[in-house]
Amino acid sequence: MNAKTKSKSNNTTGFSERTSDIILVAICAAALFIVAYPLYYILIASVSNPYDVYAGKTFLFPSQFTLDGYKAVFADSRIVTGYINSIKYTVVGTVFSVLMLYLSAYPLSVKDLPGRKFLSIFFIFTMYFGGGLVPTYLVVKDTGLMNSMWALFLPGGVGVGNMIIMRNFFENSIPKEMIEAAGIDGASKWTTFYKIVVPLSRSIMAVMVVFSMVAYWNDWFTALIYLPGEEKAPLPLILRNILIKSSASASQASTISGGYAELNKLTEMIKFSSIIVAAAPMLAIYPFVQKYFEKGFMAGAVKG
Repeated sequence: MNAKTKSKSNNTTGFSERTSDIILVAICAAALFIVAYPLYYILIASVSNPYDVYAGKTFLFPSQFTLDGYKAVFADSRIVTGYINSIKYTVVGTVFSVLMLYLSAYPLSVKDLPGRKFLSIFFIFTMYFGGGLVPTYLVVKDTGLMNSMWALFLPGGVGVGNMIIMRNFFENSIPKEMIEAAGIDGASKWTTFYKIVVPLSRSIMAVMVVFSMVAYWNDWFTALIYLPGEEKAPLPLILRNILIKSSASASQASTISGGYAELNKLTEMIKFSSIIVAAAPMLAIYPFVQKYFEKGFMAGAVKG
């Protein structure tokens, strides 16, 4: 059978390469639409008349373009304070969490670590069983962490799920021969960790940085419990308070032209605008770490 006959027979038994590419592109485009459209919808809804939004007039494009929602959000002076607090908590919390993940995941990846199995079970146990909010609150209160930003980090400093991903990465992606060679050359364990393990694990580090940043940036409930007052409140909590404040009430309606209808319209615009204001920083950062995120997540999640 010559090459032309073989090629023709292959074409009859399956899709051609061009057809397969078209199908894959179509599937990817559909998946992108399903994932990205809700965010796009929130974006156009935030600059549209909310009544047109609920009437279904903003499927692809804004209707009656307006920035009143964003004006109402940024008119509150607490927004700047919220941004500053969220940036501070996110940076400090991310550094702390990633450091704790390294200090817990790498030792557990060493096969000859004494008590390795017990420590692994101990960590995994906390994934399924916990004291709950009240005991945690009492611990935070008795340790003097109330009204301190460390109450946001210390109680959950090690994410066990993320720690397992990192441990798998260290076990499967860091050459054991390189670590053994460093030990033979006289390098201490800390030197090996700092000069070999950390540089070779930048991809999984990017994954953990993204996970931690998103978690700390979006966290408002922990701050609500442990940080009384608004001078230390993060941005999501500030936005929540603004939205609650804008809810319809008799006292507020009497100060707004149009009464309840106009107040309800403003509240709906603030709701959509707040989502965009809170999500924008994370959406701006993600493209810069995407390549590390994909590589590190796959390497850490798949055990080979």
